[in-house]
Amino acid sequence: MKALLRWTLFVLAALLALQLFFVIRIALMAVVAPESTSFERSEAWRILHEKDRLRWRQQWVNYGDISDNLKRAVIASEDGSFNYHEGVDWDALEKAWEKNAKAQERAAKQATKSAQASKVAPKASTKPVKVVGGSTITQQLAKNLFLSGERTLVRKGQELVLTLLLEQLLGKRRILELYLNHVEWGEGVFGAEAAAQHYFRKPASRLTAYEAARLAVMLPRPRYYEKLPNSGYLADRASTIQARMPDATLP
Repeated sequence: MKALLRWTLFVLAALLALQLFFVIRIALMAVVAPESTSFERSEAWRILHEKDRLRWRQQWVNYGDISDNLKRAVIASEDGSFNYHEGVDWDALEKAWEKNAKAQERAAKQATKSAQASKVAPKASTKPVKVVGGSTITQQLAKNLFLSGERTLVRKGQELVLTLLLEQLLGKRRILELYLNHVEWGEGVFGAEAAAQHYFRKPASRLTAYEAARLAVMLPRPRYYEKLPNSGYLADRASTIQARMPDATLP
């Protein structure tokens, strides 16, 4: 019993130490920009091993040197209530859960209908169900900065803690600045400056409203859209985001 108590106390102390480490790291980010994120390092490792070469484009630019068009486009596309929530948009999260549940239900019904038509036992569809996310910009930043891509309850719990810490220790403006400088915009392409140079051969400060909207639309699947620059969906969705941009409030 004493051994169990000692191990429990040890685990709790380790968890507390880890959270303290995160607090210090995030507090430092208020004045010192991180050179890389956990996600960037894992991607660099993947590219190096899969393609036997390192492709990495990322250049820090200050908040004022990023076009307001891009800031508005990303907020309009990724997190419309960014300036008003405290890290988690519970309404958006609930809607995402409902959409995903309905998508799973439709997929199951379609599989059953197909099985009945062919008179075979129903089986899971080989086409993956599109999962709708409800993550805010702050949650995405927390995940990219510190966490792996695992989808476990423990990781989601840690993501929530980090999200709240980011909101408490950094302002909205700094959170958006960190996000725009480190978010993925293609294979080995990270941050607004690298994306602007890669796709439009210009600095991030000179992005037009439509160019910014196109970049914002790419964010959920940047490597996919990098290979489909002439995608009709990308163009149509960019026009929709551009129309929403005037309503996006900047921090």
